[in-house]
Amino acid sequence: MDYAQSVINRLKRIEGQIKGVLGMMEEGKDCREIVTQLSAARSAIDRTMGVIVSSNLEQCVRESVEKGEGTEHLVKEAVELLIKSR
Repeated sequence: MDYAQSVINRLKRIEGQIKGVLGMMEEGKDCREIVTQLSAARSAIDRTMGVIVSSNLEQCVRESVEKGEGTEHLVKEAVELLIKSR
């Protein structure tokens, strides 16, 4: 599967957030600030996983429809992936 540049950019921003948290820890910042930043990074990761799964689902459904195949199993698999990621 090809990943959109927007998804790659999201992950690069998350990488920057994590590096920022490491810097905060090295500076001895307050734990509340660190936890807040980690929570923001986790939320960004969750949203990115949703984007990846939905993009993949869209592509797979399109291919299945073109082949005349059913798509129910694809939707079920996507939902299971999202549930598993929680």
